[in-house]
Parts: sequence; structure tokens; C-alpha cells
Amino acid sequence: MKAQVGEYMTRDVATVSPDATVEAVARRIAESDGHNGFPVCDGRRVEGFVSARDLLLADEQEPIFKVMSQDLIVAHPEMDVDDAARVILRSGIQKLPVVDDAGNLVGIISNTDVIRSQIERVTPGKVSKLMRTLESIHDTEVRQERRTVPLADLTPTQGRVYADELEGRVYEMEHGLAEPLVVIENGDTTLLADGHHRAKAADRLDIEEMDAYVILTNERVELGMAETARKEGLETIDDIDVVDYARHPLVETTKRLQ
Repeated sequence: MKAQVGEYMTRDVATVSPDATVEAVARRIAESDGHNGFPVCDGRRVEGFVSARDLLLADEQEPIFKVMSQDLIVAHPEMDVDDAARVILRSGIQKLPVVDDAGNLVGIISNTDVIRSQIERVTPGKVSKLMRTLESIHDTEVRQERRTVPLADLTPTQGRVYADELEGRVYEMEHGLAEPLVVIENGDTTLLADGHHRAKAADRLDIEEMDAYVILTNERVELGMAETARKEGLETIDDIDVVDYARHPLVETTKRLQ
């Protein structure tokens, strides 16, 4: 199933009235955390959109309905997220109001929401591949579920992360782009299989638990990654070293291609 806008849009949307003054809206933008404009609504019906640029040369007492953009691009909750991404890219706007069949505002989807949808859709493929590998190598059955896991319960299977990648993951988490972890519950041990940079970033931000795909084995099996953790003395997230003298290999590869 393709992801739809309704799955990723923000439902609690800040709006302004058509009769609000330029001065009042400009103050809201200045005092807000990350807003550079608002949908203009009469009740629930979307009448337009006003951005900071629309306010630059307007008289402070001018009503918003005289300066707002009325040629509005909107999305529908059942619209494919990929289509919404194309609209955002081609139009150069950062946010699309989402309206129902009656033209009533039901949410807003931003370029950040689109990126999050792409990130989250990659992880299930990783999970399926890992499950097939476990079943093939260890001749056992596994299953998976999605739930929140405490970071304190995780045993790392990777001894180092890169400082530049870690900084990027911290930034992503601060902006709501936390990709789920992939962990394996094997007997009484919960192994962190994928997401060491994300887990370390969460730890830095004092986040105690994260969303994860949890792979469960029907019986305890001897996993190579568990042996790696034992050999390297990895027991908690604190045991993961941060390498700050080298860039992430992907960055180095990209540099060589330029």
C-alpha cells in the first residue's frame, strides 16, 4: 500500500482569520517556533495562505484577506505522499494545507513530513531482509512487531559511530525525523541490530525510549552479532565510542566521486 498524506500530515494546524491584521499575524510569525506562514480560514474552510513575504510591504492595519495568496495549492488526505512531494518540490513551497472534499482544513503536510515518510518506508525492507537471513542461517522461525523499546535495555552490536553522522541524527531527531530502530529479542537479550547512530543521538538528547521494529526468535540462537558484542565488551549505549577523527564512510565515498 502506498503511503497517503493523511498518515503523515499534522492535524493540529495553527490558522489565522481573514480579518486579522497584518501587524497581528506578523507578530505571531515572529513569536512562533518555526512558522513562516499560516493557512487563512473562515471557520474550517480554507480561504488562502499568508506567508511572511506577503506581509513585508503591507500596511500594519491591513486585513489579511487583502494580502493573502488566494491561488492556493492544497492536498487531499488520500493523496499519495509521493505526489505531494512532487507538488512541494515543483511549487517551491514548504507546506501544503490538506483539505477534505468540502474544502475544510483537516491538516497540513510539510517537506519535513514527506522526508519522514520516505525514511520510515525504507526500514521495513531492512527488517524483512534481516528476518529472512536469520531464518535461513539459523533454521528457526522469527516474527516481528512494532513497539517502543527502552534504550537502557539494548545491547549494542557496533562499537563505534561517527561524529558527523551523529550530529546529523541529533538534528533529525530534534526536527521529528527519528527513523525506527531495528532490534532482535533473542532469549533474555535485546540486541540493537540497526540504528546505533540514532540510539546514541537519542541518548545525548536524554530520550529514554524509541520506536522500533522488534524481531523475535522462537528459540534462543547463537547470533554472530551477539558474539561481536561480547568480544568488544558492549553492554549499553554508553559503550559505543564516537569517532571524531574520521568522517562517515559514505561521506568519504561521496567526496571521491566529486
